[in-house]
Amino acid sequence: MRAARFTAALALGLAGPALASDDAPPPLPDLTLDPSATSVMGVSSGGYMATQLAVAYPVLFQRLAVFAAGPWGCAQGELSRALGQCMSTLRGLPERDALQARLSDYRSQGLVGEAEALADQRVYLWHGSADTTVEPDLGEMLAEQYRDWLSAPETQLKVVHQDDAGHGWPVDGRVLPDSAELADCREGGAPYLLDCGLDGAGEALGWLYAETGMEGVESEAGEEGKEVASPAAPSAGQLLAFDQTAFDDDLAEQGYLYVPQACETEKACRLVVALHGCRMNAAEVGEAFVRDTGLNHWARHHDLVVLYPQATASLANPLGCWDWWGYAESLWQPQPQHDSRAGKQLTGLVKMVRQLLGNPDSAAHND
Repeated sequence: MRAARFTAALALGLAGPALASDDAPPPLPDLTLDPSATSVMGVSSGGYMATQLAVAYPVLFQRLAVFAAGPWGCAQGELSRALGQCMSTLRGLPERDALQARLSDYRSQGLVGEAEALADQRVYLWHGSADTTVEPDLGEMLAEQYRDWLSAPETQLKVVHQDDAGHGWPVDGRVLPDSAELADCREGGAPYLLDCGLDGAGEALGWLYAETGMEGVESEAGEEGKEVASPAAPSAGQLLAFDQTAFDDDLAEQGYLYVPQACETEKACRLVVALHGCRMNAAEVGEAFVRDTGLNHWARHHDLVVLYPQATASLANPLGCWDWWGYAESLWQPQPQHDSRAGKQLTGLVKMVRQLLGNPDSAAHND
């Protein structure tokens, strides 16, 4: 039954030229993926949102990777803080005690997961030393938060500071297709895929899934003696477009889903949620983020389905960022709860994940 549902979605949902601009995208397919090892990762505003998801639902998202973002709760529902303390630090760094108090208040209301579940996560953090969009000290604050939260940070947390790297998602241009449009490692700019000689996708996945037996991820060649194709090789999978409005009508109409060939049938594949940054959605950079981060290559070789939700620009959010300061609620909520289970955008993303896991209406993963 699952194969039949997927085939129908595939016939309707090929992303790119096959989907005419005036055609409505098809629904998100039901793949009934393995719920035991879901990861969420993101860059810039997507990194902030990824952490919000991981803290709100630490059982659902057992693994987290963040590129070029700062601490959980940083903006505290205020745009002025987001600009002055969470990107630049003109107003100084945010107070860790205030952020922890916010977390404790949410926890007392059941708006985030339990501390015990958060302590079990596995986390990968990357920041460029030359990042002038989100200052490196903010990335270190996120690392400090997780050192406090994790049971054994020395074995659960990996922090990478890359010299001379700017703001974006690091890639190794030597192993990407020639058609990939990349940015200078230090200077950055669109499409914010930084040609830094580091395969950020492979490094992150290699760390997040190391204990599950994922091998051959952290280097292009893979495990010694084991043949692993480079990301430039043709990908045996499909990039699908799907309708996001069923989950949150303030998101872009269309999101993307990469499904390896092995995951089109009854095989229990794992799920990776990948969140773009500001000015990195498809409206700004086309399909660069959903095709050229390196994630699809590793997904193909390790039976991972990759969900690429898409934020959209609006008057309150002109750069198409994910909601990490409360813009989706600020017009009607004096104290936005965007970074909790009550968050409008966060809730829509969780609904997508639950549908892919085969539990669209289930509360089984509330923690």
